[in-house]
Amino acid sequence: DILLPPGAEKVDWEVELAVVIGRRARYLRTDEEALACIAGFAVSDDVSERAWQLDVSGGQWSKGKSAETFNPFGPELVTPDEVDHTGLRLASWVDDVPRQDSSTADLIFGVATLVRDLSQYLVLEPGDIVNTGTPEGVALSGRFPYLVEGDTVRVAIEGLGEQRSRVRRATR
Repeated sequence: DILLPPGAEKVDWEVELAVVIGRRARYLRTDEEALACIAGFAVSDDVSERAWQLDVSGGQWSKGKSAETFNPFGPELVTPDEVDHTGLRLASWVDDVPRQDSSTADLIFGVATLVRDLSQYLVLEPGDIVNTGTPEGVALSGRFPYLVEGDTVRVAIEGLGEQRSRVRRATR
């Protein structure tokens, strides 16, 4: 389940390719070094409370993405030798209505670039997860309503699986 925190009113979904780090990534110089640090890939729903992300945090994303149950992950980890991550279809639905439909080929920054660049500013450790960004089709666009209690969110990536989350209010 995705739990809506008390006071949350602009909770959004984001299907994303999750990159799981398999060995320490620190000051990497090449894309090849970055790719060698990857343990595998998974489906991620980078759930965000947009008011907390944009209004409360002054543009810093951490508050809007850190509530319990945000970033559902899985259903499994697929190793790099099992899948070519560069052209996977990814999609999302809210109550079985299509919201996002794209490909990892359309990422602004490729997986290797993201891992290499991040390693210049922080040390990535085994088990760390790097979300790669989301395609158009989220509520922040203004085209769709934000999530409410009772919604069902489904996110899927070709070759990596699918997850389904029911949206409900968190209780104390």
